[in-house]
Amino acid sequence: MSAAPNLPSSNPRANGRRTRRFAAGRTVLALMLREMSTRYGRSPGGYVWAVLEPLGAIILLGFGFSLLLRNPSLGNSFILFYATGFLPFSLYQNLSTTVARSINFSKPLLRYPAVTWADAILARLLLNSLTGILVTYIVLTGILFLNDTRTVVEYGPLIETLFLTILLGFGIGVLNCALFGLITIWDTVWSIITRPLFLASGIFFTYEDMPPTVQDILWYNPLLHLTGLMREGFYPMYAPQYISVTYVTIFSLVSLFFGLLLLHRFHRDILNR
Repeated sequence: MSAAPNLPSSNPRANGRRTRRFAAGRTVLALMLREMSTRYGRSPGGYVWAVLEPLGAIILLGFGFSLLLRNPSLGNSFILFYATGFLPFSLYQNLSTTVARSINFSKPLLRYPAVTWADAILARLLLNSLTGILVTYIVLTGILFLNDTRTVVEYGPLIETLFLTILLGFGIGVLNCALFGLITIWDTVWSIITRPLFLASGIFFTYEDMPPTVQDILWYNPLLHLTGLMREGFYPMYAPQYISVTYVTIFSLVSLFFGLLLLHRFHRDILNR
């Protein structure tokens, strides 16, 4: 009598994990679609505003400063100079702000067992990261095409800037997501203490333009490293020596670690507030 063929035994635990991962993926996708319809689906123009808002700010900056200065700190295009500073800042600002408000935005849905706080954060991270990358690509491509700057783009620094900006926005956003839920006044305090970032992140100047005493202070702003790295990809003769990818990475990961730790420990308290 021939032996029966060996059939692969089913593993209920592995099947359960696959089922949970599939359900979590569907939940994240549903949350992303919900935010897309909420933020852009109800306004005229929809997603067009995601491009027009930063583009309008860059054009205003370029036009305004061109009336005051003969040339920007790098190159001869004011619009390209301010775009390479404004776009990383805008991506960080939008991502950190939306991630920080993930629980409040999805709080009614978090009452259901199938939706977790991690799903809410992941959905906003993915949607706003993809949106920011797309906006950055469209705006920079349009500027290079219309201005005829003859810039040869090095994509290595550009990709590295986008990755680090997303990591920084994610880390700060997760930490603030916990702190906003635990400390009522923290939202207002954070808004006040970070207001100077727009002026201190290298949008209007380069690090080398500043006196040494100011450089020593500004170096600790991770956004200044990102704007310098972005401009390194658009200006071949610009080789900033102050940039520390290690510092930005550690700053981001430490913020992310403590944010996840606080959310894991106190997410129920935050939901019940």
